[in-house]
Amino acid sequence: MQDWEEKLPPAAAAYLKDRRLDEVECIIPDLPGIARGKAVPASKFARQDSFHLPDSIFYQTITGEWGEAAGADGFIERDMILRPDMSTATAAPWTADWTLQVIHDAYDRDGNEVPFSPRNVLRRVVELYRAEGWEPVVAPEMEFFLTARNLDPAQEIKPMMGRSGRPAAARQAYSMTAVDEFGPVIDDIYDFAEAQGFEIDGITQEGGAGQLEINLLHGDPVKLADEVFYFKRLIREAAMRHDCYATFMAKPIADEPGSAMHIHHSVLDTKTGKNIFSDADGGETEPFMHFIAGLQNHMPAALAVIAPYVNSYRRYVKDHAAPINLEWGRDNRTTGIRVPLSSPAARRVENRLAGMDCNPYLGIAASLACGYLGLKEGKMPMPEFKGDAYDGDGDIPRTMGEALHLFRESTALHEVLGPEFVRVYAIVKEAEYDEFLQVISPWEREHLLLNV
Repeated sequence: MQDWEEKLPPAAAAYLKDRRLDEVECIIPDLPGIARGKAVPASKFARQDSFHLPDSIFYQTITGEWGEAAGADGFIERDMILRPDMSTATAAPWTADWTLQVIHDAYDRDGNEVPFSPRNVLRRVVELYRAEGWEPVVAPEMEFFLTARNLDPAQEIKPMMGRSGRPAAARQAYSMTAVDEFGPVIDDIYDFAEAQGFEIDGITQEGGAGQLEINLLHGDPVKLADEVFYFKRLIREAAMRHDCYATFMAKPIADEPGSAMHIHHSVLDTKTGKNIFSDADGGETEPFMHFIAGLQNHMPAALAVIAPYVNSYRRYVKDHAAPINLEWGRDNRTTGIRVPLSSPAARRVENRLAGMDCNPYLGIAASLACGYLGLKEGKMPMPEFKGDAYDGDGDIPRTMGEALHLFRESTALHEVLGPEFVRVYAIVKEAEYDEFLQVISPWEREHLLLNV
């Protein structure tokens, strides 16, 4: 057995038991959360302790173009040194041979972490918490749609066909019959997740046609971001096996709810292991209120990270299961910030603004950054909102351009996420926004061509 094989997590070791490993996919998430890297024979992986990719993989827009994100000495595409984190080794059970995936971390030639690598950004934020004696805990919820194949981007996205031979129906939230319609896909999702060592807390039907939600158990932010990153790939692969697509677009179908990545947060005291959001009597603490205030005060600037595309802003529509403001409330799903029902030990804050289209590392990092700033600033939130928050005014950016402006102006957020990450991210996202503005939509042709 090779030395690196002894470091495999139990699920990966079980997957390979009595089998010969053929290939290792050496991967790293880029800014959109796409897996970049190289597939190498297992024998070669055993001989290498790192590999190289150019840092320009972080300068690409979602369309494959390049943002002008070079440093002062120009766009020279330096090689990064990518080192495997063997704790992330997991199966790729949809492949034809025996393959493992391993997430790598990015370093420069001097051994410093590359500051605009998303996994490094999240690790930076987590370390800021730990320096204060806090341990952040998160639990993400993943919403997505199963759709019919869409080979022509000019055509609208349609729901997939279920087992019954009918298109998936909308307005069937929590219906077990609706879940059964996608049974073969869900079976493969469970099988792939088991092979990869991931525990699913539950799968439910959401309100959209063909929309599902997967909940994950709470835990370490970096580990949970790794799981979401892996889950997006395995869900897509499961769907493709059954002649349909899985999409994580924030708003893939008009007049249907969008897909969110709700993020539940709690913070533990490192020494005692107790939740700092609850006092000895089980009541709410000042840090609990400060965390909520941090989300309210800094989330507008962070929205460019948790809502990273022009499509993201189509999700924030009244009465479509997505928030339009930063009100907070107890057990109130109309508010952007929700305090779920829980025991004092499990008291947590749910950020309902993040879209499922965001990079999980960056989405969790941005949300934690806002809470961290709240804890450090010690401010109190606005009074709790009681009632239907959709009756109130919207107080979040409505367009990508507005969100990017606030993101660029927020020096407090820059210091937490890292100035160099902010510089690269803003340039790439502005390049994407400029690309979008060059496309004329069907709405414009229909209503403006002969009327203005």
